[in-house]
Formats: sequence, structure tokens, C-alpha cells
Amino acid sequence: MFTGIIEATGTLTELTLKQGDLSVRVKSSSLDMADVALGDSIATNGVCLTVVEKFSDGFRADVSNETLSLTRFGEYNIGQKVNLEKALQPISRLGGHLVSGHVDGIATIVAVQTNARATDYWLSAPSELIKYIPYKGSVAIDGISLTVNAIEDNKFKLTIVPHTAQETTIADFKVGTTVNLEVDQIARYLERLIQGTQAPASESTLTTSLLAQAGFIK
Repeated sequence: MFTGIIEATGTLTELTLKQGDLSVRVKSSSLDMADVALGDSIATNGVCLTVVEKFSDGFRADVSNETLSLTRFGEYNIGQKVNLEKALQPISRLGGHLVSGHVDGIATIVAVQTNARATDYWLSAPSELIKYIPYKGSVAIDGISLTVNAIEDNKFKLTIVPHTAQETTIADFKVGTTVNLEVDQIARYLERLIQGTQAPASESTLTTSLLAQAGFIK
């Protein structure tokens, strides 16, 4: 479990095909590895990866085909800059929101607008995910916990303050950039509870009528 508050950035220094999937090495001079053990989780651009080899300046992890199919890892090249966050500890401040590191899909930057000292980013989301993104709700973009400030059709707006841009990879975002998207967990679990035994294996069937039957709409 993570908070979406980025601790450091790093660089992918190795991408190795290994028996059908991918092994990656992440190097970071600013991520404290002293308390990291083999088997620990580190969110890498929002993707929960398990440390299989530890170095003083980073770690190695395996990326499964499931992860490759849902995230941007299949598009990354050596030198790719990534956001890093170690797993949440019980004594940590929950400065962002609860982030699982289980990416739901890919969003695309469609507009970038200056807003005083901040910057507004408009992103388009897959039609099957936009319903989980409410106004003033939380999303994780490449592992960064952010607040949704507007929604139009299948697009949503994020306002990025200078500190966030400085401490993450957001400063590199431009129109056309694709990012890993994780929607808020509560929305997904609520849908599953409402669907009950009628829930399909992998596709949502949540409808207005089903919400009405459950008492959420009158």
C-alpha cells in the first residue's frame, strides 16, 4: 500500500527480456535503500514492483505480462525517468490517498494550460474507467496522488503546483504523453459489493438501474 506522495525519482538502467516477461533495474541516488529488504514493494511510476535484488543505489524487479498489458512498462526504454515510493508503514503520514500500485489503465495528456504559478493538465481516460473518477476525488497518475478539479465527458483536469512538478516526472509531461492511471479503490470495491454474485470476471456491468436497486439513486 502507498500514499501517492513521491519520495524520489529514478532511472531505468536495464530492461531485460526474461523467459517471456521483463526484468528491470531502477537506479536512484535519492531513494534511501537502507530499510528496504528483498520482497519489499516499491511503487515505480505507480506500479507496485517487488524487490528481487537490492543495490545501494536502487533495485531490480520483475514485471509480469499482466503488468505489461495494463501499464506503460512495455513502452519504456533505458533512461526512462520514473517516480518512486516505498510501501506505506503504519506510522507514516497518509499525505495523499490509499494507492495500491495496481494500475487500472492508461490516460493521455490532451491539454496543458498555465494557471497562475500552477499548471492545469487535462487527461483523457478510457471510457470504462472515467466513471470511477469523481469531481474532487483522488487519482494516481504515474504513482502521484492528485485531486480531480474538473470532469468533461471522458476527460478530467489536474492542477499541479510547482513543488509537485519539481519533485516528480510531471515537468516532462506534454500533450500526447501517456501515463499509468489508478482510480480510487473505494469506487472499485463499492461497485463489486453492489454487483454481488452477478459481477463478471473482468468487465464492469454497473448501471444506473443497478444503483437504483441498491438504493444509491432514487
